Amino acid sequence: MARFLTAGDPAGTAAELLVRLLAEVDRRRGMARLAVAGGSVAGLVGAVRRGLPAGVWGRLALTWVDERCVPLADPQSNRGAAYREGQLDPADPPALELPLYLDGETPPEACARVAAALRDPFGGGLDVLLLGMGEDGHIASLFPGRPFERTGSPPVFAVPDSPKPPPRRITLALSTLAGAESGVLVASGPTKRAALERLAQGDPDLPASALGGLTVIS
Repeated sequence: MARFLTAGDPAGTAAELLVRLLAEVDRRRGMARLAVAGGSVAGLVGAVRRGLPAGVWGRLALTWVDERCVPLADPQSNRGAAYREGQLDPADPPALELPLYLDGETPPEACARVAAALRDPFGGGLDVLLLGMGEDGHIASLFPGRPFERTGSPPVFAVPDSPKPPPRRITLALSTLAGAESGVLVASGPTKRAALERLAQGDPDLPASALGGLTVIS
């Protein structure tokens, strides 16, 4: 069951927790693997980068929980927005960054490339997640009322018809997210209240209910 925290500064509290989680994993494993959401939650990445102990960011493997199949320069690109807003800095890169979509790829090509990278060099899994949650309770591009997994449980799959635009997306599978040791989900404001109540009750129709080690900050 998720742990719920109410904070006066949800973003600051989440960034501090992420720094502690990543530093602990790095201490034990010599590196950490982080997957982050886009949107407003991606705005925490810069604070985490700056708050980590010396050397940890330079050993980090970073990827995204989902991405829109649009060019990097498109305003709807999660990764592109992170660079444009200064959350990621080309002059201060992590050890490894795995984009879920590259300009010109077809969704099957993107999925094949990402699945291979998740096996090696990511080593088959993730350590820490940074998530947001939509008003409908979706995380990544895993939407309530739709299957969270695909036949054969691939680690990543294409979504051709997202109910939120743009319709074509690449998302990590729920099994991939659930394999992470811990996660931080930031969801605040009155529009998220109903989804948070459902998550607190363990509603199986919400994909976040399947995640262990999850801290929800609102």
